[in-house]
Amino acid sequence: MPKDIPTPGLAVPVIGGAARPGLCTDCGVSRMGDGRACGKACQFIQPDYEAAERRVHGRVADPDQGEEMFFGVTRSMIRARLDPPAPGAQWTGITTALAATLLRRGAVDAVVTVKAHPDDRWRPVPVIVTDPDAMAECRGMRMGFGPTLAAVEAAAAAGHRRIAMIGIPCQVYALRAIEADLGLDRLYVIGTPCSDNTTTDRFHDFLALLDDRPRTISYLEFRADYRVELRYDDGRPTRTVPFLKLPISKLPADFFPMTCKTCVDYTNRLADITVGYMGGDGDQWVIARNARGAEMLASIADNLQQRPLTDKGKRDSAVKGFLANTERAAGGLPLRSMPDWARPIVAFLQPRIGPRGLEFARARVEMKAIETILHLRRAHPARVKNMVPTHVWRVAQRYGLAPGKGETRPD
Repeated sequence: MPKDIPTPGLAVPVIGGAARPGLCTDCGVSRMGDGRACGKACQFIQPDYEAAERRVHGRVADPDQGEEMFFGVTRSMIRARLDPPAPGAQWTGITTALAATLLRRGAVDAVVTVKAHPDDRWRPVPVIVTDPDAMAECRGMRMGFGPTLAAVEAAAAAGHRRIAMIGIPCQVYALRAIEADLGLDRLYVIGTPCSDNTTTDRFHDFLALLDDRPRTISYLEFRADYRVELRYDDGRPTRTVPFLKLPISKLPADFFPMTCKTCVDYTNRLADITVGYMGGDGDQWVIARNARGAEMLASIADNLQQRPLTDKGKRDSAVKGFLANTERAAGGLPLRSMPDWARPIVAFLQPRIGPRGLEFARARVEMKAIETILHLRRAHPARVKNMVPTHVWRVAQRYGLAPGKGETRPD
């Protein structure tokens, strides 16, 4: 049963068990009462996205319809910001606003998400939220692995039958696989597109490379203008660092775990609604995927400021460069072959002539597809057949990557 903490309407569940060895993002299934559910729930064993899309959305993503080849089943897609922005939000607060509104209007009686550990602002802790005002404590980015699905089981055990969950793609895939076993009356899933994760301890190492006072960094965001934004709680002004000037080459080869290098769902295809930044061009990018997603989006429509989606630049050279670097890499992170003198020039040009808006989002999806295939072929060739779904092959084929002998499941 959950253990109460001082904040009203927010509880931290007692979570036992452990992550399983191998390709595991500790989504929480291995910590549940029936840890054997990993066999059917894990995205890294034998995912079946087409069957899951039919269950969740009523149809499979159509590669000939709009942007569905890249982003999954789409009912509507907008560029928006919450007006006024929520204090402490990573962007403007749309994700937590959706969850808080579900609680306020009684559509759910609990939201499962993560908040910051009391001793470490970057470490995620799964929580069960029953007071909409307590969602404010869940704003902002966390880096690390949070076994959120174990909190879903704890919420159901506490008697909650109408639940919303905020989760990343590997968590959402597992949730959809076990959804029917939870005995819920209603489930809303708010998804965020993932970005490469790492352990919280390793993330602190990265912050130490960025700044000589890393503990004062209160905010970090990879922006769509090819810069990382850093904010501080010691009075220093906001600072931005071009992607090309990040100390990536100083990170250990296993900084990003193999699970994140082989992710097959960057845009959270099985969420009811996806909220992220990639296609937002400085705002938030929102994809309502089904009727529940449309319902959630409509509930906060009066507080959204919308602008037209943008689609600028060309992604081909950037994606081909990423492909070449990843192919040359002996393992770990892609090689950084650009000479130092060229980095300031390219950093200046990228936000001006590089892909922006939807073209930026397409580029990131293609890069993840390429990365997945190449890293699996190198590190786990026997897994390619079962782990790489059709939608990933479809995206990668533009760059000459096609399944080889034994790399697809028999019909």
